Amino acid sequence: MDRGVLVREVGRLELAELALDEPGAGEVVVRLGATGVCHTDLHVLLTGFGHPMPVLLGHEGAGVVEAVGDGVELAVGDRVVLGWRSPCGECRWCARGDQRRCRTPPRAARRLRANGEKLFQTLQLGTFATRTVVHESAAIRIPDGVPPEQACLIGCAVATGVGSVLETAQVWEGARVGVIGCGAVGLSAVQGARIAGAAEIFALDLDERKLDAARRFGATHTGAGEQLDFVFDVVGRPETVTQGLAMLGHAGTLVYIGLPQPDAVAQFALSPFFDKRTRIVVSHGGDHWPAVDFPRLAQWALDGQLDLAGMVTRTGRLDEWQEAFDAMREGDVIRTVLTP
Repeated sequence: MDRGVLVREVGRLELAELALDEPGAGEVVVRLGATGVCHTDLHVLLTGFGHPMPVLLGHEGAGVVEAVGDGVELAVGDRVVLGWRSPCGECRWCARGDQRRCRTPPRAARRLRANGEKLFQTLQLGTFATRTVVHESAAIRIPDGVPPEQACLIGCAVATGVGSVLETAQVWEGARVGVIGCGAVGLSAVQGARIAGAAEIFALDLDERKLDAARRFGATHTGAGEQLDFVFDVVGRPETVTQGLAMLGHAGTLVYIGLPQPDAVAQFALSPFFDKRTRIVVSHGGDHWPAVDFPRLAQWALDGQLDLAGMVTRTGRLDEWQEAFDAMREGDVIRTVLTP
């Protein structure tokens, strides 16, 4: 029996039995081995995040290919991480070779049902389930050796944090970096800055436990730095945008990562913004390209350059989603991983 966690309406979750149709051309069925519980999932629950209801929750998953449709190069038994921003190959950005800016990832047809009703899937994936159906481009083979409860984090938190440093900002060796918000994405940004060879990494968070974790993952300082080259705002609130801008030095870059709340507005003085030649860029999931980045991140984990194991601080069953959200709200975890 397949099961999944659904958002029936904003603010209401339920665990339901699922029925899956056979995959169509270019589609695969994946049996989930693990799925991370991300703040974006909470955002979908609380705001809908533009998803039609009912929607199958979850977008940070790893598993094994169980069935394939026509024309699929993946094989049954392949170990994969699911990616929510694979490029379409057809839009104006893809046409000019800028796949990391693609806004229209391919999606499978709606092949999952609950009580006879077709479901939408969070970010085209829907990983809070025993099995899901996705477009083949969203299922990325990874090297053997990375356990699914670690590999699933590559699909969002790690790709977002590390990608924000290496792809969005392109941090250079010797740069001075700040990270505001040290949850799973922020700690991944800290690791990305370490991998990039940043000379100093300042970690900021209101929770001392998260600052301790940031030190373990490579932060050299805690608290607000000054005259920094890059600041990564993982929180995404008006006050953290203002704080991040104040921490930058000449020609510094603020990288906005956190999802904004509806109607949030940030205000800042234009004169210092102009005088310092400040730059603001938005990181959309670290601008990651799953087919290119996921195997590389997995290999870095195998080589010891990237710590995935240290980010999994809690595991639970699929029906323990409420405890997972509670632990995230309370700041008790870096990442909870559910094992369907």
